[in-house]
Amino acid sequence: MGVDMSNPPTKDFFASPALSLSLAGIFRGAGANEAAAATPSAEVEEGDEGSGGKRDETVEISSENSGPARSRSEDIDFDGRELAEDEEEEDDKNKKKKRKKYHRHTADQIREMETLFKESPHPDEKQRQHLSKQLGLAPRQVKFWFQNRRTQIKAIQERHENSLLKQELEKLRDENKAMRETINKACCPNCGTATTSRDSALTTEEQQLRIENAKLKAEVEKLRAAIGKHPAASNSSCSAGNDQENRSSLDFYTGIFGLEKSRILEIVNQAMEELKTMATAGEPLWVRSVETGREILNYDEYIKEFPVENSGNGRPKRSIEASRETGVVFVDLPRLVQSFMDVNQWKEMFPCLISKAATVDVICNGEGANKNGAVLLMFAELQMLTPLVPTREVYFVRYCQQLSAEQWAIVDVSIDKVEENIDASLIKCRKRPSGCIIEDKSNGHCKVTWVEHLESQKSTVHSMYRTIVNSGLAFGARHWMATLQLQCERLVFFMATNVPTKDSTGVATLAGRKSILKLAQRMTWSFCRAIGASSYNTWNKVSSKTGEDIRVSSRKNLNDPGEPLGVIVCAVSSVWLPASPNVLFDFLRDEARRSEWDIMSSGGSVQSIANLAKGQDRGNAVTIQTMKSKENSMWVLQDSCTNAYESMVVFAPVDISGMQSVITGCDSSNIAVLASGFSILPDGIESRPLVITSRQEEKSTEGGSLLTIAFQILTNSSPTAKLTMESVESVNTLISCTLRNIKTSLQCEDS
Repeated sequence: MGVDMSNPPTKDFFASPALSLSLAGIFRGAGANEAAAATPSAEVEEGDEGSGGKRDETVEISSENSGPARSRSEDIDFDGRELAEDEEEEDDKNKKKKRKKYHRHTADQIREMETLFKESPHPDEKQRQHLSKQLGLAPRQVKFWFQNRRTQIKAIQERHENSLLKQELEKLRDENKAMRETINKACCPNCGTATTSRDSALTTEEQQLRIENAKLKAEVEKLRAAIGKHPAASNSSCSAGNDQENRSSLDFYTGIFGLEKSRILEIVNQAMEELKTMATAGEPLWVRSVETGREILNYDEYIKEFPVENSGNGRPKRSIEASRETGVVFVDLPRLVQSFMDVNQWKEMFPCLISKAATVDVICNGEGANKNGAVLLMFAELQMLTPLVPTREVYFVRYCQQLSAEQWAIVDVSIDKVEENIDASLIKCRKRPSGCIIEDKSNGHCKVTWVEHLESQKSTVHSMYRTIVNSGLAFGARHWMATLQLQCERLVFFMATNVPTKDSTGVATLAGRKSILKLAQRMTWSFCRAIGASSYNTWNKVSSKTGEDIRVSSRKNLNDPGEPLGVIVCAVSSVWLPASPNVLFDFLRDEARRSEWDIMSSGGSVQSIANLAKGQDRGNAVTIQTMKSKENSMWVLQDSCTNAYESMVVFAPVDISGMQSVITGCDSSNIAVLASGFSILPDGIESRPLVITSRQEEKSTEGGSLLTIAFQILTNSSPTAKLTMESVESVNTLISCTLRNIKTSLQCEDS
């Protein structure tokens, strides 16, 4: 898709520095030059030309000023003349116009001033005095010559920038036309179905160019309007230019997306009403399953309540997924609303679900600090933590509204015309009105009702994950809600100052605790990004010695201090095991049993030297473990987390001296960690209880686990090195041996 949506989460994926700087230059420069031109009698202070200043009776403007800065009084001659004014005073009633005499600077004077200008465009008082004596000019004449020369240079630069922008606009038009022709050629003229396997594998570069293209369209529209409405010779003010810059680019989209801003607002208001009904209605719209306890949407009732237009139009067959979940989260309402409206915070909140996210455009800024009424055009790539399940790319409009003093709603809805014009080849998933109703329950708690309603293009999913994906669990409301609760709880434990000693062993200070938790969170984000099917990663399939399929990808780290520099290889394998997710999670996170599966421990003892709770469940914790073997000692940072949907155990070897400084509270941002670990999911086969009883502990159901195991290793510390087969073979062996050890320990070798 486009933009680099990489981990530092705060990075702007649609940043276009050249266009942004040029845009700023147009608005600042045009206004500045016009102000200078409109007030020829204003004496402008050094370094602030064109912005107005002290008034004076005489003005001296040298010949070097040209273009936009020309005065309407025609007092400027462009051959290097100097304006001097002589006044003749008469009667107060019969004042005559001032007579003006023009004097040229000599060629030598101009040459000397040009020489100094190249060295110092802003000479100080001492330099001006020296030059005036040398050339026989008044200091004020030298001052104004330099001022006008700077204005002329600025005008020339702006004309050049405008020329570049026009060229870029033409280039984008040609690129867009070529892409549309390619899409049309790749589709059947009768049914519109793709005739090639474009969806099978899109390279990172293609994804990058597509999202960048979408963003550039928006910026070009702004620039087109700016160039048309604010030409260099116009008399508009700088503030008017800034107002133009701040306007939403969707105001100019009529010719591209074919949708007026008012129509988009109408659609999101309809979507908000639908969300409120979907979140609060009971039967017959929602029916609770007797076997699983999950709420199921009665689609016949839904069609009666909300008539759906026939959106076939030759599209591939799509499946409908609808789910609803309610829960309480430990976070105050304003912070929660803000985390949804800030795309970087939203992506950080759901690292296991969102591989990429970006705000394509701001349609409406909203009111007040809470952005009530804000409307954003957004893009997201949704993932599972395995390369075996394709990602889902979706464009949607997000609308935030305050329903009452204690209640807010956030709705997402896809809009056909916007999608089709951005890039039709990437539309694999659409959002019918989805989102959440947030209700403030005081004391820092919020009740959240989450509705997820997707229309996804049917695609081939690996047989292992078919049940969990087709049932709607993988991308459904339960997954989003469980992840939100886990992340909010983690935030509460991170900010807490009264953590009991038993929940923070091995770390003496609050600063040390925060520094470790921050490092562990960064490690887990990196793990989630590394193992998904996102276009960040190009996977190659190899077979292991024990028969499992292993997928390998490599990347080069050139300058990120958060990871080791050099060539990094990531190997991932997903398997089904006949063990419950809880049993598997407890086994993998237990340092006492680590030596049973971790071949890096060489059978040596593993001890925990620090244990920090980050949630109410004892499985949500960050630990620092030390492995002692005959040869050496190694420290491992481990982050384990579990919720109602999935569990993870992420770990990385760390530098001992660096980790000791983190424990004391030092900044952890430059500690290099290379995350490996496990993702554990239920297999999705929800069976009936084996017995009928009122006792909760006897109501468990038998089921297996979907285990994804991933290892990342640094194969060469030189970023220019090539990936070797020996590296692939070593990581292949590492995964094969670890899987064999896990199966042996859990007595499930025959799985």
